[in-house]
Amino acid sequence: MHIVILVLVEVLIVIGLSRLVGLAFRSIKQPLVIGEIVAGIMLGPSLFGLVAPHVAVTLFPPETIPFLNVLSQVGLIFFMFLIGLELNPKYLSGQLEVAVLTSHVSILVPFSLGTLLAVLLYPLVSNASVSFTAFALFLGAAMSITAFPVLARIITENNLQGTRLGTLALTCAAVDDVTAWCLLAVAIAVARTGDFAGAIPTIIASILYIGLMLTAGRWFLKRLAKHYLRAGRLSQLLLAGIYMSVVASALITELIGIHLIFGAFLLGAAMPKNEDLVRELAVKTEDFVLIFLLPIFFAYSGLKTQIGLLNRPELWLLCALVLGVAIAGKYVGTYVAARVSGISKREASALGWLMNTRGLTELIVLNIGLELGVISPLIFTMLVIMALVTTFMTSPLLEWTYPKKLIRLDVMEPESEAETDDIDATAGNVTSVRPYRILVPVANPSTQKGLVQLAVSIALNYRHPAVVNPLSLIEFEEDYAFESTPVEADRLIAQRRQQLEDLINTLEPVETRSYVHPIVRISSNVARETAQIAALDQVDLILVGWHRPAFSSNRLGGRVGQILTTAPVDVAVFVDRGSDRLESLLVPYSANIHDDLALILALRLLINHETCMLQILHVLPNPLKDELSYELDMMIEQLPSSVRDRIEIKIVQAPEPIQAVVEASKNVDLTIAGTSRTWGIERQTLGRYTDQLAIQCRSSLLITRRYSQVTAHLTSMLPEVSSQEPTLRS
Repeated sequence: MHIVILVLVEVLIVIGLSRLVGLAFRSIKQPLVIGEIVAGIMLGPSLFGLVAPHVAVTLFPPETIPFLNVLSQVGLIFFMFLIGLELNPKYLSGQLEVAVLTSHVSILVPFSLGTLLAVLLYPLVSNASVSFTAFALFLGAAMSITAFPVLARIITENNLQGTRLGTLALTCAAVDDVTAWCLLAVAIAVARTGDFAGAIPTIIASILYIGLMLTAGRWFLKRLAKHYLRAGRLSQLLLAGIYMSVVASALITELIGIHLIFGAFLLGAAMPKNEDLVRELAVKTEDFVLIFLLPIFFAYSGLKTQIGLLNRPELWLLCALVLGVAIAGKYVGTYVAARVSGISKREASALGWLMNTRGLTELIVLNIGLELGVISPLIFTMLVIMALVTTFMTSPLLEWTYPKKLIRLDVMEPESEAETDDIDATAGNVTSVRPYRILVPVANPSTQKGLVQLAVSIALNYRHPAVVNPLSLIEFEEDYAFESTPVEADRLIAQRRQQLEDLINTLEPVETRSYVHPIVRISSNVARETAQIAALDQVDLILVGWHRPAFSSNRLGGRVGQILTTAPVDVAVFVDRGSDRLESLLVPYSANIHDDLALILALRLLINHETCMLQILHVLPNPLKDELSYELDMMIEQLPSSVRDRIEIKIVQAPEPIQAVVEASKNVDLTIAGTSRTWGIERQTLGRYTDQLAIQCRSSLLITRRYSQVTAHLTSMLPEVSSQEPTLRS
């Protein structure tokens, strides 16, 4: 019983630490799984055992290791089943001839270099009990692996699935996956029998089993799929049958003489790829596997990773050589094959970095090699470092080689084509005029009609071309989750786009709908991606909806606060009180650039809506002055009389400016206020200062933050106004 309790304590530590470190790595734009692998290494002799050896031995004694091994093997079986399940034939439909050539060259080159490296490493890090053939095959296989799940996730997060590069990379990785697993199966057979001749019966038995699974096995699985379609759901009985099949297939491949994981992978690959069945089966399976079992595998691997074994400069040089051969073999092989196939230099380079991703798949291969005794703990540690470095470097090198602005050019999105037509039509012959553009982040299309309607009211005036882009960013929280596969991501994007189209079709007046074009993307960081899109698209204003944070009383915290403080354009936050009217506006004015933006947006609304009235409330804590600033007077004087007559300037003295604004907001439809300390909102210290006005304001509220005084929100509408909007400060 003592051992069981200790194992449960270990599991608690493993899951908690893997999540924390994983999230830390996500914050630096790295896959969550890299952090989880590092967390596993931290629990082993490389860190925990080095810093607190007695505590490490107490918490992770040798007698508990077999229990962790069993749990990790179960996790691997079902993880490999998920990989096979998600290996969709659709990935093999794009540029197959180019992909087959590129994929096989990207395996052949690193495999050959790995075999040559084995000649050097074998006498240094191996012994006579391991045959050179088995050692060379394993090292070659380790150099050749591409982690399909990590690559697919990177492609999805970078919105590459709709580009030629993304399609080609997925096809290459799918072909690579199948070929590399076959190579690994041969390597395992040779390792278990001692030489290639002895492995031939195992190889023949494996081929026969694969043939059986792809014929009789697939026929049986199709019958299961038909039962699922009739029932309309995945019952517990059917799920039990599938799980039993996974375990049975794993046992058969183990008995044949290769490894448990191959049977599980083969069953997943043979499963009918009915979208609903695959989705429900993956969702039901992956949470427990990814959250509970897989971190145990990382911890088990980490307990066997001993970075301290690299205790001499020459060993670190060997490690660097292993890393260099792995990178050069994969990158050069992919790059050369892609260039020969007619791929451009930039795309070939990006493809090379993508195929260099190894991740968890590499860790599985290494653990099998260590378990069979083919590789020593020293070479195991070197190869673990290689797997981490090659995966870590993929995202930054991809961004450097193929930045987001080029991805945008590579795939022409539906909204881009539509808005181009509309802009040309609106501007008449003046096609060179840049449209006024508002970006509207929409988290929930079903509840944010008011936000988009306000953006339309501010933007559209029929005097100058304008575009409103509702932006919906789909953020994935987990690695390897089925929803992050490119095929499923495309389905989610199409679903969200339809929701936004439904929202657009409710906007009034009807003729404004043609100027509203949704943008839907996958994102790993909503605030950062919003700022990047705003910069790339030369957006004039980001209009974001207020939301109540789950763990904070600060209404302007969280993502809203991040966008307010980091976006390189003007930003406005809308607190929607549910009123559809825009007949009366209130702008509390305290003479700073953020209030300037508030007033300018109010004037846009005033010009766009002939029945709208504006009250400028100049609140002074000191005795009253007779007039406003000269700049404000000049701005108002230059407005047409039809607009100027609808503006009321009210100057009041009040020791509590916020209360004066709250009182005045009772009689208006929308209050527009800058992010100034006067109104209890401070841009530089969001989260510390009170957002009292956001809480107490009786009308809907628009909070503005100006980034640049160069942005012209008003002058394009009124030719008679000077070419640069004045700064309205006294």
